[in-house]
This record gives sequence, structure tokens and C-alpha cells, in this order.
Amino acid sequence: VQLQAFGGDLVQPGGSLRLSCAASGSFFSMYIMGWYRQAPGKQRELVASITRDGTTSLVDSVKGRFTASRDNAKSTVYLQMNNLDPEDTAVYYCNANIGPRDYWGQGTQVTVSS
Repeated sequence: VQLQAFGGDLVQPGGSLRLSCAASGSFFSMYIMGWYRQAPGKQRELVASITRDGTTSLVDSVKGRFTASRDNAKSTVYLQMNNLDPEDTAVYYCNANIGPRDYWGQGTQVTVSS
């Protein structure tokens, strides 16, 4: 599977962005999807995961602000980010997991700054 993430941008604190990640290939609905981010000088961290049936899990730092979802018919996952904070500045990556295999898309830059 190939993944392409887009939607990153420069946004002011308190603003919103929606990231999308489109997948090519078959069996998208079988993958557990995830959104990760990596800030400069920091390790990549899991932000959100979405199971095959659409159940989502979010890291505590984004709960109440971010929402993750998937549309299996469009082979796409989304990350709606509201009330953005400068601490959210990072390169955001999408990930597809099935069993022992992980697939990564190229990242999309989110910068939160006034």
C-alpha cells in the first residue's frame, strides 16, 4: 500500500487544520491506520490510531482537540485538528499496519505560529 498525506500548513494558535491521507492498493479496510508526528529534536510519537471498524484512540495531549476518522470507501483517513497549539508543530505522518507490516507515507508539515 502507498500512502500520501497532505493538508499541512502554517496556522495561527487556536486555528484548525484537517489532514488527509489517501491510500492506494487493496484491502484498505483491513489496515489499522495511525497518525504520528515528529517535532524537531524529538522522537516520532503516535497521535491517533483508527481500528478497522473505525474505533479511534488519541494521545492525551490532543484529546478534546483532535479527531481521527476513516472512510474505507475512499481509502482515506483524516485528522481534524482544532485549537492548535505551537506544541503541535511537527511533521505529521500516516501509517498503515497489518500484522507485522508497517507502511508509511511521506510527512506533511504542520506549523503553529503567530
